[in-house]
Amino acid sequence: MKQITITSSFYAYLSRLRWIKRWGLKRNACEENVMEHSWEVSVIAHTLALIKNRYYDGTVDANAIATAALYHDITEVITGDLPTPIKYHSKAINTAYKQIEKQAELELLALLPAELYEDFEALIHHGNMPEEHVKIIKAADKISAYLKCQAELKAGNTEFETAAEQLALAIGESEQPEVIFFMQVFVPSCGLTLDGLMKTN
Repeated sequence: MKQITITSSFYAYLSRLRWIKRWGLKRNACEENVMEHSWEVSVIAHTLALIKNRYYDGTVDANAIATAALYHDITEVITGDLPTPIKYHSKAINTAYKQIEKQAELELLALLPAELYEDFEALIHHGNMPEEHVKIIKAADKISAYLKCQAELKAGNTEFETAAEQLALAIGESEQPEVIFFMQVFVPSCGLTLDGLMKTN
């Protein structure tokens, strides 16, 4: 067995994603962290990819998409979650944030043992991913945000009304058939209680 003489803080950084709160500018009935959001985006993206392949003649790698989705917000362990209204407030802010995000990617990748660098670069740097993978992950990100908004509204928190409307409009205008399929087939039951779910097939 090869002797291990290296150490890395890469995973230690990743484990701190549980402490990064999302929706920081809004009052939350139920707080959401980046780690749980990343898991949800991953399973949604995986499902979207499978729908695309089974129903719409797609040929995407669902497993690769799911894995990349797990890492889609990894840089926020350094940058924090910059709320969407701020991120897109102006072109200058958006450009500056992208530069910061890119630098955070490089710093996290630099923590890895050299032999693993290329593997993680393909997951973390979106510029290295197939365009179809990126589109599916972005769609899954929007669906996850929409579901969060709906959960907040159901809890009586009107703070999320505008965000819910904007996301519903953006998703409704999607040209990705797998997105429309997911919204029609899977989303309606997401608002049910456990007792309600137990009564469904």
